[in-house]
Formats: sequence, structure tokens, C-alpha cells
Amino acid sequence: MKAMLLRVGIDKGTDGALAPIFDDGSFEYIPISEGDAKSKEDRTYKNTIGRSEKPLSTYLPEEIENRTMHFDPEFDTFTYGDPTYKRGFLLKLEKNDLLVFYAGLYPFQTQKYKTALYIIGYFTVDRMVDFNSLPRSEIRQCYKKYTNNAHLKRSYDTEDLVIIVGNKKKSRLLNKAILISQTKYDRNGKPYQAVSKKMEKMLGISGSIQRSIPPRFISSENNVSNLKSLLHYPTPKNIK
Repeated sequence: MKAMLLRVGIDKGTDGALAPIFDDGSFEYIPISEGDAKSKEDRTYKNTIGRSEKPLSTYLPEEIENRTMHFDPEFDTFTYGDPTYKRGFLLKLEKNDLLVFYAGLYPFQTQKYKTALYIIGYFTVDRMVDFNSLPRSEIRQCYKKYTNNAHLKRSYDTEDLVIIVGNKKKSRLLNKAILISQTKYDRNGKPYQAVSKKMEKMLGISGSIQRSIPPRFISSENNVSNLKSLLHYPTPKNIK
């Protein structure tokens, strides 16, 4: 088993905002906005109620509250897709590998946490779907089977699209976020988010994780074991 860490969710580069983390360590997963005006998605930041039982727009700038969301990954049927430069990395994943998602979060009405990058959820890979290798008949079946996937709601074609499907029993959106970064500064004094010293030791990765490319791979058995422990990864005994 190996693991891939990938940044997702709303960020300052896409929408000028981050999602919140609360005093108890819980958080809202807030996706980036949808770039396709013809997408079938109708959920906006304002009309979507989060896990805190408030509209997601509660935590965001007013000027973006009516933007439609690009739910990717989605944690109902556990799919994640990408047709861009990330596809090459996604194609390296195999059945039972871990695809771990982290996001930028900011403290909402709490001083207990800080603005940083946090692990928010993961998939255990059940299937990898490369649309470039599928006949048209199977592509049509995928549209019916993976209706929650944000890319299959778009008006674009599926050229280069790769969708990762998670095992429903071993994939989840976490209840509490896991801090993985610390603030460092470049030569010009500009801050960026890098792997924290604690996570360097536990996961065997280091350096900037400010951006989602390149994603980080963890392959050492010991480091993957540490990651699973962090995630409270389900064992055969506690899988229902």
C-alpha cells in the first residue's frame, strides 16, 4: 500500500477564502467554485448547509456566496476526478492505496488553532477509471453510475478525465482536522506552508505543500502505518 497526499478545497488562489476550523477541531469542507457555467450542479455556498448546520456562506466573503460549487472530492459516494496535469499522478494509484486530502483552514471564533493546512479526509482506492481507455458505451455507464462526480456534471467532454472511486467502507470525511503544516518563509520573506517537523518524522515527507502539484507520495511501510494511525484507519475488526 502507498498513499498520495493532495490539496483540495476552497483556497485564496481560487476564491479568495479558506474553510473554517472550529474550537473543537471540527471543520467545514468547502469546495472550490465551479468553473463551468453549464454544469448541472445547483449547490451554491449560500444554499448549502454545512455540518455546523449553517450555510457555508456564513464563513466566506459575501461577494462569492452565490457561486456554484465544484464538489470534488465528494464524500457521499466517494469519487474524485481530474482531467488536467494531475491525471498522471492519479494513474499511479492502485486498488487499496490511500488518496489523502488536505485543505487550507482558518480559525473561526477560536484561538486554539491557526491558519494552516490540515488533513480532512481520505479514500481507500477501490477503482481507477481512465476515460481515455473506455469505449463510448462504458463512458455512458459511468455517467449513470457516478452521478455525484463534479466532472460528470460538466458540459465538457471526458477527454483525459481520471476518476478515483473510493471504497465506501474505508473512505471518509474526518470529523476532526489533522494539522500537517507549519509556516515558513522564502528568501523574500513571503510565508508559505511546509510539512511540519512532526509530520516530517511521521510521514517521511518534507518541504512546501502550499500547492497541490506535485502531490506527495508515501511508500515506506512504516510511514504508511503512521499515516493510518493518524487517520484512525479502519481495521477488519471495526469495519461494519
